[in-house]
Formats: sequence, structure tokens, C-alpha cells
Amino acid sequence: MRKHLLRALLLGALTLAAASTYAQTPKHTFTLGDESFLLDGKPFQMISGELHYPRIPREAWRHRIRMAKAMGLNTIGTYVFWNAHEPEPGKYDFAGNHDIAAFVKIAQEEGMWVVLRPSPYVCAEWEFGGYPYWLQKDKSLVVRSKDPNYLAAYGRYLKEVAKQLAPLQVNHGGPVLMVQVENEYGFYASDKDYLALNRKMFEQAGFDGLLYTCDPAEKVKEGHLPGLLPAVNGLDKPQQVKQLVRTYHGGKGPFYIAEWYPAWFDWWGTPHHTVAAEKYAPRLDSVLAAGISINMYMFHGGTTRGFMNGANYKGEGTRFEPQISSYDYDAPLDEAGNATPKFLSFRSVIEKHLPKGTTLPPVPAAKPAMRIPTISLNKVTTLTAALPKAVVSPKPQTFEDLNQDYGFVLYRTQVPGGRRGTLKIKDLRDYGVVLVNGQRVATLDRRLEQDQVELNLPPGSVTLEILVENLGRLNFGPFLNQNRKGITEQVTFAGTELTGWQHFRLPFNDISIVAQAPAAKSAAPGNGPVLRRGSFTLDKTADTYFDMSQWGKGCVWINGRHLGRYWEIGPQQTLYVPAEWLKKGANEVVVLELLKPQQATLSGVEKPILDVVRATGTTPKPN
Repeated sequence: MRKHLLRALLLGALTLAAASTYAQTPKHTFTLGDESFLLDGKPFQMISGELHYPRIPREAWRHRIRMAKAMGLNTIGTYVFWNAHEPEPGKYDFAGNHDIAAFVKIAQEEGMWVVLRPSPYVCAEWEFGGYPYWLQKDKSLVVRSKDPNYLAAYGRYLKEVAKQLAPLQVNHGGPVLMVQVENEYGFYASDKDYLALNRKMFEQAGFDGLLYTCDPAEKVKEGHLPGLLPAVNGLDKPQQVKQLVRTYHGGKGPFYIAEWYPAWFDWWGTPHHTVAAEKYAPRLDSVLAAGISINMYMFHGGTTRGFMNGANYKGEGTRFEPQISSYDYDAPLDEAGNATPKFLSFRSVIEKHLPKGTTLPPVPAAKPAMRIPTISLNKVTTLTAALPKAVVSPKPQTFEDLNQDYGFVLYRTQVPGGRRGTLKIKDLRDYGVVLVNGQRVATLDRRLEQDQVELNLPPGSVTLEILVENLGRLNFGPFLNQNRKGITEQVTFAGTELTGWQHFRLPFNDISIVAQAPAAKSAAPGNGPVLRRGSFTLDKTADTYFDMSQWGKGCVWINGRHLGRYWEIGPQQTLYVPAEWLKKGANEVVVLELLKPQQATLSGVEKPILDVVRATGTTPKPN
């Protein structure tokens, strides 16, 4: 008891000392001039790059920020992700890789300013655009609206964020220059009353510094709130930027391009996007020469770990487009944090526009990388051998009905056999593996608008199972309020609705629980989904990549950490393994494989493979 008391007193003393030191940090002013931002009354041009703390191992935050400084940036831009910080209602997480305050403080320690984007909607190719899944449990709730239930949840969350970040505003001695209210709202609606409520909520939470909005050039009218600075996204022609801002800001500046895109993101089944530096370096030059502030999206993308990738869908006649785990973005800093030719090109441009006498830090050498020898994954179990307790319901339940955020749900029911007919799922969200008596007979892919397959059932009572994967909730567009996952309507066979469903929740939020369950013993796999495990030993650690090009579809964990998804259709064929997540000595790998259960070896490579796209059929094959 005494030991715990002394420890608590020591921690309290350290906290007070830190708070006292931080309180002595000089405060600054950051205001709007007619043409420029004014830092302590002097013109200041933000040259910023976007970094997302959850997409970078915490141990590497300082390295990435130092790389930004080495390219000539003076500011870091970042979103704040609601679903990362409030995974369940009232349960807040600001620790570990979600310690946004620590990220901001590291930026300050490295002499960098910060532009903060804590609006509840972030887009960002991120699951549900940053909204927590549990908002969808209330079918009547409407996000990005004056819905009282939405505003109440949003307000509670914003106050928790402000506890972490409001003290870090520049007018309180921190590095945060500006705080964004909402995010590209003009793409979604034009309700000025809603925007005004946002502003009021930010101010009441404690964000008492400079607030701004950002929208693409063609939507500034809809998304701008009078009285706030209108930042512009996606436009880099200086005169047009200035004219647009002046139109909505009383004829004045300053001028800020809040998102400048030197490349783009990827989604499954399409080529890896690349844009040559030569195309964008002259544009960066012209923007900086005009005195316009800029934030490049992305300076460094990193990796969308776990199941946090989002998806796009624009409506009938368009495809559902789930994004890949790599957020390489063809950015100046690659997925592993190394400088690219684009980095060097942009650095040369930025150097021309820095104050006289400014010397940039040298560009750090590329981080060491290694090739891990082939790993045997001989410990194997079928996925159905390690199921949790079933949730029983007459009709299929969605992920939200089951209080499940991400991952998979296995749906099981019994049907009379000895028949042939069409199995139809309405609506499948998003990918289904269909099994009959434990054997895979078809896959259904929402991307390809597949929702039915002809089945020939064997005689007797048949166990029908559908393993459904959430490929990522929509993060952009008009369908944010239609984001429920799983089987969202009904299942029919031969025209008759199937009932009496068992639901097995497989969120895979702790792979050790599943992979080491008593039922998870080595067994000969059939052709259904399996979990494979293996280990390897290292005498040193360095960055590496797992080559998944011989595998089918699934996820990989290293030492209990989720590396992301893989899928044979590409473009991503490797998974980045950061050195920070490897250990000297024994390391464990777990692979969830949906389509190629016989694949039993895993190889490492030193460089990523991001340019392979394989054709897929448009209709599922019947058994």
C-alpha cells in the first residue's frame, strides 16, 4: 500500500513539474493580416505537410517530423480521429498511438508549428470518415446535421479532445496555430446554421484561437462560414486562390491552400497511383512565390493499420471502392518514412523561398531494410474451429446490431438439402465467403455488385455459412448515413427467406485470444478460411515487407499487432513491417487467409510491391 502511495505521489510531483515547465513556455500571437498570416505581428508563410499520428508507429513520430523539417516544412497538419479516440460511447483513448497531445508536443520540441483538424468528420480514406461505428446503431441518427442525438455525441467528444489539445494552442504557449471547423462541408451540404453550431461548440470546448474552414474551390460558397477564414483545397493557381478567398473574406486574405495533392491514394483492384515530381514542383514554386501558405496532403501517408481503411461509393452506376491498407500516397516521404525523389525535388523548391540565411538540416539516409527468410506457418486451424459464443436471431443482424465495429461476422443457419436454387443476399456489406457444410462454394464481392449465386445443395440437413467482411465504411459522399455493415436486409434461397441465424462475432481486436483459443489446434485445412501461425528469430531488427503475392485474401499480425489487409487483386502485394514492431529473438506471425488455405509459407522483401493488379471475374462460380 505504502509503495503504491509513494509511486502516486512521485507521479503527481512529476506531472506538476511538467505542467509548471509547460506553463512557462512563451505564448505567441497568430492573427490574420490582409495578405499574410501574422506570427507575433510579423508575416508568416506556413509551409506545411500532413502527417497522421495513427498511421505512424508512435516510436517513429519524431523521425517523421524531423524528415518534414529536413524538406523545409515549418508546420505539421493532422486530423484528429473520433473513432480512434472514442471506440465505444464514453470510453476515451488518448494513449499509445492515439496520444495526440504527445504528437503535438513532439512537433513543438522539434521546432515545428501545427495546424489541427479535429472536426468530427475527417474523410482521410479512413473508416466512416472518422466517425465511430456506434453512431450507426441508431438508425435515425444523421451525421453532419443538426440532429440533437448527433450533436450531443459530437459535443461530448469535442470536449474530451479539447482537454487534450486546447492548452496546446499558440495563444496558450503551444504550437497549434489554427484549428479547423468541419471539413469540406461544401461537398456534403450548405447549412450555415449547422456550421455556426460547429463554431460555437469549438469555442465552448475551449478552442479560443484562430478557427477556419476548408473546402474545394468549387464548394467554398456552400462550406464556408462567414466570419471564418475560408481555406481552399485542390487549387494551386495563385491568382485564382487569392480571388476566391477575397470573395468570401471581405476582400482580404490571408491565403491558405489547406490540401494540396502532390499524388493520390489507392483502392483495391486499380493500379497504384503515381505522379511525377516534375509535374508538381513548378506549381509549388508558383504558390510559394505568391506568398500563399500551403499544406501538402500527404507529406507522408504511412499505413492504415487494422481495419481502419475507408471506402468510396458515389451512387448507382458506380462501384464500391474500398481503399487499401498502404497509405503510401506516392508522397514525398514513402510508407516507411524514407525520402523519395519527390522529397528532394520539393526540398529544392522550398529552399528558394526560405528567409535568407536559413539552412535546412541534411536529408537523413534511408532507414535500414532487410529481407526476412521464408517463414513456415505450419500451425493451422480452420476459422470455424475457434468461434465465440453465438448470438441467435430469427433474421440476420448487422455489425451494429451485434455491437461490433470492424472485422468479420460468420452467419450460420440450417437449410434442407437436396435442392438447387439461387442464394441471394440483400444487402451484402461487403465481401462474403459462402460455405456449405464447411466447404467454400462461392465468394460474393460488393465491388463487383455480386449478391447471388446458384447452389446445388447435397442431400440432408445442410449447414449454410456466410463469412462477411467489413471492407471499410464509406468515408466520403452523400451516403455517410447508410454505412451499416454485414447482411443488412435478408437472405433467400430458391425464393424463400432463410431464418434462424447464429452470428459469430470476429472483430479480431485481439488476435491472441483467437489464435491461442483451446479449440485452435493444428488441423488439416479444407478449402475454407484458416488461421495460420509461425515464428522466426532475428538477431537484429530493421524495416521489412511481407510478400503476400502468393496468398489470396486476408490479414496479417506481427507480435500481436495488425499490419493490415492483403488481397491478390492488388495493387498492394506487400505489407510494411516497421522495425519498431519487431523484436530481437522470437517473433510471431498470424495470417488469416480466406481463399488459399493451403498456402503455408511467407517471405520477406526489402522493398514494397505496389503496382500489381490482377483481373477478377464479374460473377461468382457455383459449386
